[in-house]
Amino acid sequence: MEIHKICSFFGHRHIEISEDLRIKLKTLLEMLIMEHNYTTFYFGGFGEFDDLCWQIITELKQKYCFIKRVYVCEDFKFVDRPHKRPAWLKDSDYEEFIYLDMDYKGFYKRIYFRNCEIIKQSDCVIFYVERFENSNAYKALKFAIIKRVKCINIANYI
Repeated sequence: MEIHKICSFFGHRHIEISEDLRIKLKTLLEMLIMEHNYTTFYFGGFGEFDDLCWQIITELKQKYCFIKRVYVCEDFKFVDRPHKRPAWLKDSDYEEFIYLDMDYKGFYKRIYFRNCEIIKQSDCVIFYVERFENSNAYKALKFAIIKRVKCINIANYI
């Protein structure tokens, strides 16, 4: 039985997107798909790094039609009631919308706890994190390290 793996993405809201970054990220993702059975890609949808990853996975989906783009909603109502989703979140951009149950039910830190649940579900997390210790991307990286999830910080390879 073949095991299908989950990959997710976290990075700073604003990054410098270079052709070198795009090529390295695409090469890495293609290797994860072809050599390591990654078929499901979780997105949270905030920031330039997330957008870049979504664009590359969408390009790769043309070649590898079996991969899935999954948007992980921070509120369960977005799964059952698509009309409640933000206008920029389109059904055609993802194969699936899911909600991962989390311990925290408040509003203020909902994104952080949703991100923790994404990390716990992932077999590998690709980060773009520089030295911004107060950033949510950095907090996500620290959480992934504590949970012993495979982490690749692509910012280290540019």
